[in-house]
Amino acid sequence: MTTLAPTRRRAAWIAVDAVAVLAFAALGRASHAEDLAGTLLTAAPFVAGAAVGTLAGRTWRDPLAWRAGLFVWGGAVLVGLPLRAAVTGRLPLSFAIVATVSLGVLVLGWRAIVRLVGRRRS
Repeated sequence: MTTLAPTRRRAAWIAVDAVAVLAFAALGRASHAEDLAGTLLTAAPFVAGAAVGTLAGRTWRDPLAWRAGLFVWGGAVLVGLPLRAAVTGRLPLSFAIVATVSLGVLVLGWRAIVRLVGRRRS
């Protein structure tokens, strides 16, 4: 197995955040038997918010850091929820709570797993 260059590795970790946000949308939409278009429409505001968090926190410097995860999560929630409300014209409290918790588990959770696996290997 080849080792990725540091820049490519960082980009790959940042992409994992996008996958985590997409997973949130896919799991939520699947529970409502929605199609791919509905999933992408749901994900778009949160992916945009995660991107804002990535830029604001400069998470590419250390994408595995808890700080990076907090910025991505914060962006996804603080930017994504208002964007979602603007798109749909509503924002049920239950959705906001589920989105906040789910995104936190996914965005911080993959970092916890990577750190745990890294410790076990060393």
